[in-house]
Amino acid sequence: MAEVVRAKWLARAAIGCGAAAVGVLAAGAGLRGALVVAVGVAALALIAAGVWWALSRRGPVRWLGALLAVAAPAGAVALVVGAGTWPWVLGAVALWSAGLSLGRSALRSARGPREVREREAPGPRRPVLIMNPESGGGKVREFRLADRARELGAEVVLLDPSAGPAQDVALLAERAVADGADLLGVAGGDGTQALVAQVAARHGLPFLVVAAGTRNHFALDLGLDRDDPASGLDALTDGVELRVDLGEVAGRAFVNNVSFGTYAEVVRNPDYRDAKASTALAMLPDLLVGYAGAELRAEVGGEVLERPQAVLVSNNPYDAGDLLDPGRRSRLDLGRLGVLGVKVDGAAQAAELALRGTNAEAVRTLMGREVLVTAEAARIPVAVDGEALELDVPVRCVIRPGALRVRVPRRRPGAVRPAPPLSWRRLSRLAAGRVEANGGAR
Repeated sequence: MAEVVRAKWLARAAIGCGAAAVGVLAAGAGLRGALVVAVGVAALALIAAGVWWALSRRGPVRWLGALLAVAAPAGAVALVVGAGTWPWVLGAVALWSAGLSLGRSALRSARGPREVREREAPGPRRPVLIMNPESGGGKVREFRLADRARELGAEVVLLDPSAGPAQDVALLAERAVADGADLLGVAGGDGTQALVAQVAARHGLPFLVVAAGTRNHFALDLGLDRDDPASGLDALTDGVELRVDLGEVAGRAFVNNVSFGTYAEVVRNPDYRDAKASTALAMLPDLLVGYAGAELRAEVGGEVLERPQAVLVSNNPYDAGDLLDPGRRSRLDLGRLGVLGVKVDGAAQAAELALRGTNAEAVRTLMGREVLVTAEAARIPVAVDGEALELDVPVRCVIRPGALRVRVPRRRPGAVRPAPPLSWRRLSRLAAGRVEANGGAR
C-alpha cells in the first residue's frame, strides 16, 4: 500500500514538473517557445539521420552524415542562444527532465515487487568455484576472491590465462561433480557462467554467481552487487535459492542473450578484439544495407521477422519499454524467451527510432518458448553471451523453465525494477488514484 501511495505522489510531482516546463517556456519565450520545441525535434531527427549515413555509407556520404550529426545540435543551440530564449529553455529542459525521472520512478513503484521467489536450502558441504583471473580486468585478484572463497570452505579452480579458449570449462565442472562437488560456482563473465550453469542444471546442483566479469548482466538481474563481487561469496554461508530459467541455443546454454545479425557478424571478425571501432566502421556499411552477411528470418510463436538486421533473443524478456532503460530483467522465471528484432531501411526510419525508441516501426518485440532462426546459408555467426560462435542453420533457441538452482546471498541489493514505457496518460490515471490491485495504473 505504501508503494502505491508513493507512486501516486511521484506521478503528481512528475505531472507538475511537466506542466511547469511548458509554463516556463510559454511565459519566457512566448510563441518562440513553440519554435524552440520544433527545432529540438528536428535536430534530434537530423542527428539520427546523420548517424545512419555515417554508419551505413562510405566516403563523402559518411563524412557528410558525421557533419550533419554534429552540426544539427550545434545549430539548434546557436538558434536558441541567438533568440535570447536560452535561460527559459534551460529552465524548461531541467523541469522536463525532472518530470521524466519522477514519472519513471512513479511507474516503477506502481509495478510492485516482481523479484523471483526465494527458497530456504541447506548450505553446501563441498562447493567448487571456477575462477577466471583475467575476467573483468583482473577482479579475481583485485578483490581476493580465491582467498576469500577458500576461507569459506570452497575449493577453487583457477583457469590458466595462457591456455586461452583451449580450456574446457564445462569439462572442469564435470570433473568437480565426479569428485563430489555439491555446488558449482563461477567468478567470471556471462559466457563462462553459462557453460558451468548448464553442468549444474544437468546434475541438479545449486549454482553460485560471482560478478567478476566486465558487465555481468546475469548477476545484475539476480540482484547481486556488481561493485562488490566478494559479497556474492556470502551465499556459501548465508544464502537462499532461486529457481530460474535457462536458455539454450543449439544445445548450448545461455544466461543472458543470443545475438544474430549485425553484432554477431562484427564480433566474429578476428580484427575486432584489437581494433573494435575501426573494424565495426569498416563492416557496418555492407551489413546495414544488405550487401554482406546472411539474410535472416526468425519465427517466434507463429510470428515472423523477415530480413531483420539484428535479432536479440534473451533468457526471459527485458522489461525496458524504451531506449533509456535497457537491458534489465526483473524476472528470470517466466518461462519465456524475449525477442527483439531491428530492421532499419533508411535515414527516415533511423530518425523515427531516435524519436520513438522501441515503439518505432523499425523495432519488434516478441515472446515465446522457442525461436527458430533461418538463413540462406549453411552456417551463420552467433554471439552467445558475448562469445562469438558459428552455428549450423537452422538455429533453434529454447527455454528450460526452472532448470537452474541459483544460490544467492540472503542480503543483496535486489534487482532493479525497470519502469514501463513512459506514458503521461498512465501517469494521469496514477496521480488520480486509479490503481489496479497489482499496483499498475488502470
